[in-house]
Amino acid sequence: MLIREAEAGDWPRIWPFWHRIVAAGETYTWDPDTGEEAARALWMAPAKRVSVAEDDSGAIVGSAYVTPNYGGPAAGIANAGFMVDPDHAGRGIGSALAEHILATAKAEGYRGMVFNAVVETNPAVQLWMSLGFTIVGTIPDAYEHPRFGAVGLHVMYRAL
Repeated sequence: MLIREAEAGDWPRIWPFWHRIVAAGETYTWDPDTGEEAARALWMAPAKRVSVAEDDSGAIVGSAYVTPNYGGPAAGIANAGFMVDPDHAGRGIGSALAEHILATAKAEGYRGMVFNAVVETNPAVQLWMSLGFTIVGTIPDAYEHPRFGAVGLHVMYRAL
């Protein structure tokens, strides 16, 4: 698997799984009805450093970004987002993207990384904890999950 910096022309290959994941309404706080142009603006924003994971055939099977979570004197804390094509889940792509983004954030001088709203039922919570993130708080009943009803949103942090 190759992880590389995303190019503008990669978006058409990211959009199908981005849309599928967000439309499912189970893991991201973005509107499940987000259209393609709005999604592109969210994921590929100029302030974000976006990466893609390609399998051996050259197919994009995942994407991630790192960006400042705050501005000004708090700009040393990063935020990130991760998506793996559900058709390729369970192959270590999320872990590889996470390691890549953590290394990228550290190399860019960030002191830590925060996830502001991790749906507590998201299976990735275990991945983040295995990579050294801790849950610093949970906002109860903050997310309307399509299968589980109202569930909490974790705020997770890791020093770099």
